[in-house]
Amino acid sequence: MGFLGLDNDSEDQVVITGYGATRKRKLTTGQKTASKVISAARALVEHGFAHLKNWRILTKLRTDPARATNLLRALLVLTNLELDR
Repeated sequence: MGFLGLDNDSEDQVVITGYGATRKRKLTTGQKTASKVISAARALVEHGFAHLKNWRILTKLRTDPARATNLLRALLVLTNLELDR
């Protein structure tokens, strides 16, 4: 079970994960719902990364993170345009 991200509280950062059941302890309805919400958000991010891996330029990218962010944003726009065709 992966994590969704960090909590926004900069002083006390917490990793947000889903819930896991054990043989002895079953999940409550609220825990199941929370895990589904986290999984749905994670799936969108993972699909985004999968689409970006199609761009081979990223395998050799050695640059400043700020420039990489701009490049990734541009590639994401191009990818979305291609997927919407």
